[in-house]
Amino acid sequence: MTVLPSDQQLWQSLCRGDDRAFEALYQEHAARLRSFLRHYVGDTQAAQDIMQEVFLALWQNPNGFDPGRGTLRAYIFGIARKRVADWWRRHPPADAEVPQSGPAVADSERTVLLADALAQLGPDMRGLLWLREVEGYSYVELAEILDISLGTVKSRLFAAREALRQLW
Repeated sequence: MTVLPSDQQLWQSLCRGDDRAFEALYQEHAARLRSFLRHYVGDTQAAQDIMQEVFLALWQNPNGFDPGRGTLRAYIFGIARKRVADWWRRHPPADAEVPQSGPAVADSERTVLLADALAQLGPDMRGLLWLREVEGYSYVELAEILDISLGTVKSRLFAAREALRQLW
């Protein structure tokens, strides 16, 4: 059985330039981060590019993580969130047209309609819903990742769910 190092141990090793620590960090977080980013920006290549920027920044300048303030995962997703905000400033979303559906819509069509509705949400709402509903982060973890209060997480989730209901 392999014992995983704690966030603090992993971070300290990374700060010393330990490439094995970086590899462990990458293996542990890359897939979830890529999936989150893909849904947040809606572009697979952009998600891959942003993810690489996040890990490159961690490797080149490993500072700022404080285990007393949260988890390493929350720290990494926080960096990604800031990179996505920069990406959205450079690539503003285009307005999408709302698809119309009849009373009897097949399951595959519902899936497409739901995906279209999600795509019409703003990136913040879409990302928040993804982190909560797909990745399964708790409200407390979301507050850490997004660097907002617990009450704000709850109100934003409510607003995102309501917007999705109206679109779908």
